[in-house]
Amino acid sequence: MTETIAREVPQPIRDGEGATDNGPRNTQLDLQNPNTLVPPETDSGTLPNLKFSFSQAHMRLEEGGWAREVTRREMPIATTLAGVNMRLKPGAIRELHWHKQSEWAYILEGKCRISAVDQEGRNFLEDVSAGDLWFFPQGIPHHIQALEEGVEFLLVFNDGDFSENDTFLISDWFAHTPRSVLAKNFGVPEAAFSSIPTSERYIFNSAVPPALESDRILSPSGDVPRSFKHSLDSQTPVRTSGGTARIVDSRNFEASTTTSAALVEIAPGAIRELHWHPNNDEWQYYISGQGRMGVFADSGRNRTFDYQAGDVGYVPFAMGHYIENTGSTPLRLLEMFLAPRFEDVSLAQWMALTPGELVRNHLNLNDTVMNSLRKEKQPIFRP
Repeated sequence: MTETIAREVPQPIRDGEGATDNGPRNTQLDLQNPNTLVPPETDSGTLPNLKFSFSQAHMRLEEGGWAREVTRREMPIATTLAGVNMRLKPGAIRELHWHKQSEWAYILEGKCRISAVDQEGRNFLEDVSAGDLWFFPQGIPHHIQALEEGVEFLLVFNDGDFSENDTFLISDWFAHTPRSVLAKNFGVPEAAFSSIPTSERYIFNSAVPPALESDRILSPSGDVPRSFKHSLDSQTPVRTSGGTARIVDSRNFEASTTTSAALVEIAPGAIRELHWHPNNDEWQYYISGQGRMGVFADSGRNRTFDYQAGDVGYVPFAMGHYIENTGSTPLRLLEMFLAPRFEDVSLAQWMALTPGELVRNHLNLNDTVMNSLRKEKQPIFRP
């Protein structure tokens, strides 16, 4: 039995280099991060940590659900975007609020109702379900309420320092405004505010709302001119030999002016091709499956990271990288950017569209490699 256990425990040894680690150690973390324990020979130099798991994030527990966040506090390299993972029980409400940052969201499971009112008094009310997105511009007040089965979603904000605990909440404002001022503002007696909360409510229980049409309120200013909802999962994907990609940005989701994304599915054994992004850093959320990402910086620096469901990954601006599915099930992830448009540069396409002899002379490539170069992008492919 001892010998069997010893064989299952990974050791930091590669081709005669390294030595056994007899502890103390966290074997489960080593098993989840094999490319950190035993890096590929091509890894070199020092790069910042480009991985943080939501499972390591502090969980805020409320009567109506929970929330946890990954910000620059948890991942110092992640300066452009921050993420929040939240779950609401059936009927529970993320209270009426607004914030300085824009809010981009992807529904992971369940359904909810969302609303907003813009600066012109135009309103918005819709139900969203798994695979849908919403986007609220900065400063626009909104709310979220779970429907019958509850809801879980990912929120992404256009500031790496954003914290979900620092939003402007309607209950918090009421609690810190003199009742005499409230009475003058709303034109009612002070006694009408005798039961207001004394502190923020944040996430709280409520009854499941009625049918959508029953909740609609007609604004004299009309509806918002651009819908804050987008159905990403129903969008026709780009299909390749190794998977699919659904790209969403301001071209097909006009309201999303600060944030663009790609929902990527990589088949077992397939790879998200060697590429980089010329417009901004990349913030990733791994939805299911497992994979590894190799990131190339410059000056010979390269590092490989392993990812599982619930992990956040990050790639600093313009760094080359690939993502490989190392599991037996599809690898699904979101690639997100603080940019109105999704942009990437394919290494293979760049080489294919550059004079061949020039490329060949740089890398001493043979005809087999030169003939394999693709003039069209193939963002995901199965070797």
